[in-house]
Amino acid sequence: MKVLPKTDNVCDEQLFNELFRKYSKDLHDFLYYKYGKGHNPGDLVQEAFIKLWNNCAKVAKEKAKSFLFTVANNQMLNELSRQKTVLTYAQHRPKDYTNESPEFLLEENEYMNRLQAAIERLTEEQRVAFLLNRIEGKKHKEIAEMLGISRKAVEKRIYTALNKLRASVGDL
Repeated sequence: MKVLPKTDNVCDEQLFNELFRKYSKDLHDFLYYKYGKGHNPGDLVQEAFIKLWNNCAKVAKEKAKSFLFTVANNQMLNELSRQKTVLTYAQHRPKDYTNESPEFLLEENEYMNRLQAAIERLTEEQRVAFLLNRIEGKKHKEIAEMLGISRKAVEKRIYTALNKLRASVGDL
């Protein structure tokens, strides 16, 4: 756009204020009715007038209304497109997305493999008591009732299992 003579553009503050009073409500209503309240039509009206002021030397008086409505509509379409992109990304985010480094993931995988192997090496009684306690979150008393043994026997099995796992894998 080329710069217009001062008499033809909207850089005069009084003229700009008049344009604001004349078109701001219509522009707000246009955006509100077309896109709804949830997309902040008031903010877009202000942004359109800011853009008009920043480009006032290039906009003719008779083209101001068209400029405002076009700018506001385009801003709304850009915002809707941005929201759609965010929603699409959120829905299609990779399932194995992580912020962890590849080295950490490799170490974690190796640790989990060592832990699994160590759990498999436990006796069946130790493994059952340990998994019921640590994985399912059961209390010693509940495990004792489930297995038909004393609470002390459950505590001993879990304690022994933990000692064996620490020796094989390191601290849990």
